[in-house]
Amino acid sequence: MTSTSPENRAALPVRTATLADVDPLVRLVTSAYRGEASRTGWTTEADLLDGERIDPAVLRADITRPRSTVLVVDDDGGPLACAHVAVEDGAGYFGMFAVRPDRQGGGVGRALLGEAERVARDEWGQTLLRMSVIDARADLIAWYVRRGYVRTGHLKPFPYGDTRFGVPKRDDLRFEVLEKHL
Repeated sequence: MTSTSPENRAALPVRTATLADVDPLVRLVTSAYRGEASRTGWTTEADLLDGERIDPAVLRADITRPRSTVLVVDDDGGPLACAHVAVEDGAGYFGMFAVRPDRQGGGVGRALLGEAERVARDEWGQTLLRMSVIDARADLIAWYVRRGYVRTGHLKPFPYGDTRFGVPKRDDLRFEVLEKHL
């Protein structure tokens, strides 16, 4: 199913990633955030960062560790969307969220976010879901706020010098923690 109309969002076909998905997911996540291809969608970070968005070794660890899963939505050409959900520091954690740039804005991301919230709440008993967003991404933060997330004001440094997370084009990058009570 590829329809994401409101009545079909709950039926979005989501599966759990396996180690065989690492390379296609790295390509998907990178295409959604980095380089010219990312400019097709609205989630691009191409003006902020170059390089990879996710390191394959980090992704393998996220797929295999306990209380951590990578959710995947496929279409005919492979992964269409993905997100990482886990339990970290006493709460649910959400990250590595990507939708193929040419399919952004159609409701797939919203549905996948809802599924990640369900996993954290119903499968792992978490009452709070946290994420970190580059604070320069006002449009993305606003999207999460419309979905019930709250800006905490807690800022974390960007990992400058660690190219596993990209090569910064600016020296003022940092993360803001957002939270939602589930």
